[in-house]
Amino acid sequence: MSTEDSHDDHGHHLPAVEDWPRGFGEASWWPFVTAVGGAGIYIAAALYIVAIGDDPLLSTTPGVVVGIGSVGLFLVGLYGWLYHAFVAKYWSRGASSDHGSGLRWGMIAFLGSELGTFGALFGYYFYIRAGQWPPVGMPEFGLTTSLVLANTALLVASSFTLHWAELSLRRENRRSFILGMLLTLALGAVFIGGQILEYYEFIVEEGFTFTNGIFASAFFGLTGLHGLHVTLGAVLLGIVFVRALRGQFSSERHVAVTTASMYWHFVDVVWVFLVVVLYFGAEIGGSVA
Repeated sequence: MSTEDSHDDHGHHLPAVEDWPRGFGEASWWPFVTAVGGAGIYIAAALYIVAIGDDPLLSTTPGVVVGIGSVGLFLVGLYGWLYHAFVAKYWSRGASSDHGSGLRWGMIAFLGSELGTFGALFGYYFYIRAGQWPPVGMPEFGLTTSLVLANTALLVASSFTLHWAELSLRRENRRSFILGMLLTLALGAVFIGGQILEYYEFIVEEGFTFTNGIFASAFFGLTGLHGLHVTLGAVLLGIVFVRALRGQFSSERHVAVTTASMYWHFVDVVWVFLVVVLYFGAEIGGSVA
């Protein structure tokens, strides 16, 4: 590799992207940093739960400190990851079928890991669902049913507007593409606002919090994790939208659009499953979900 090529390959070092180990192509530490931050959030939750029992083993301070630090590390890792995948060297990068295939497979692998994360939480919910039901502390969902249905309709609609935007791009209809992206972002923002409103009703008006028993931990764990994913998806789509306004996509150059839409459709499907299992399934009597 020539000195000039080496310089071109390492034009962005903040966040750092290096050949590590040398000779094995471009590698990044950011997914590892993100994973450590995510693991720390679970550790913080465990420390906090241990600290609020009848006979606490420690104060709540360690859980809070670890939680704040882990969230910060998680967000820093995500920033680096997004910068690496969607920003660095991409403003002037041309269309590349090899690069596009690699990024798509990378997103598929990432979504596979996300299935494992959601699967663990759903497994926990099904475990408690198989016991005595309804559990102590489970709220009535009647007050939020309409809100949940409206939110579901908004998120499903956002998948259609995003698909319309993709089709418009492939047909070189730039105006419809930008409009579809804008509608998708608006629907996603309203969905996030609806989930915040639901949390307000449960926590402030009903007094239903994360500490209200095993169902509460499953409910807030699943809905909170999904809300975080929708927020991250909105960030991805926001980056794509800004680049779309700059005219950086075409029918031949749409890798970032495709990968971001894969992520968005994934969180939509997870939400529909979550609504069926967690909201409506919770109100069905018996010991089987």
